[in-house]
Amino acid sequence: MRFARNVHFQIKNGKEQEFAGLFEKDVLPMLRKQNGFLEEVTLVNPKGAHAISLWDNRQSADAYQTGTYPQVLAKLTTVLEGTPTVETYENASSYARA
Repeated sequence: MRFARNVHFQIKNGKEQEFAGLFEKDVLPMLRKQNGFLEEVTLVNPKGAHAISLWDNRQSADAYQTGTYPQVLAKLTTVLEGTPTVETYENASSYARA
């Protein structure tokens, strides 16, 4: 069963480009090394941002949450405003154009 994490957060005003660079350079490589990581989609608009990650199971996502996620937050602290919130979803699926 696949599992999803939706992290909702605010990017500091004027820090959108810096966020994008940090995410691509520092965060994605960390995610790709995680056991069970499948996919990441990041959505940004003036109201806020969402980072949605798909995992092969809850155990992998939980291991990331307790082990690596605090390091990710530390990398992004200069561009984030406030504390991100995390929601989780069971039985997540995604579809790509064939």
